[in-house]
Amino acid sequence: MGMRMKMVEGWPKAAQEAAAFMTGKYGAPAAATPDMLVWGKAGPWKRTVIYKVEHPHEFPAHHTDVMQQWIDYKAAPEKYSDLAAYDGSVVVERTSGEISARCDKEGANFLALNLAHEIVTGKRSVADARKMYGDQIAAMKAKQPAPYTEKLLFQPMSETGDPDHAVAADRR
Repeated sequence: MGMRMKMVEGWPKAAQEAAAFMTGKYGAPAAATPDMLVWGKAGPWKRTVIYKVEHPHEFPAHHTDVMQQWIDYKAAPEKYSDLAAYDGSVVVERTSGEISARCDKEGANFLALNLAHEIVTGKRSVADARKMYGDQIAAMKAKQPAPYTEKLLFQPMSETGDPDHAVAADRR
């Protein structure tokens, strides 16, 4: 553990805590650079990256985003603006067929993706998802039951990539 934690010496506290968490739960990263640690398939995640650079994030309360985690996922493109309005740290990528959440804790990433899925499937509005997010984070911090922060609450998807199609040549 000592040598692995040496890699993140001098990194911001949130990144050091995320690195300690991931290493403790999933083992050593598959790759490391001076600015990031990378895990391949670990638990339900397709990949996880912990960044040295923090991105301040005020939703639902001040923290910094340092850990991004991906799963295979397909959402209708018309839902993308709802997802952006819901949480700027949730990113859906149509071509690769992935969605990621970037926060400081794995539980918050589970929460972000669980609620994103409920927006995509029409179970929740953006406003309802944002309120639920705040409620679940408050419960998690108070050590109360917060099931949305504990795991993915929907089935993983496969064949999610969308290579799109070529634009027809200029037809004069």
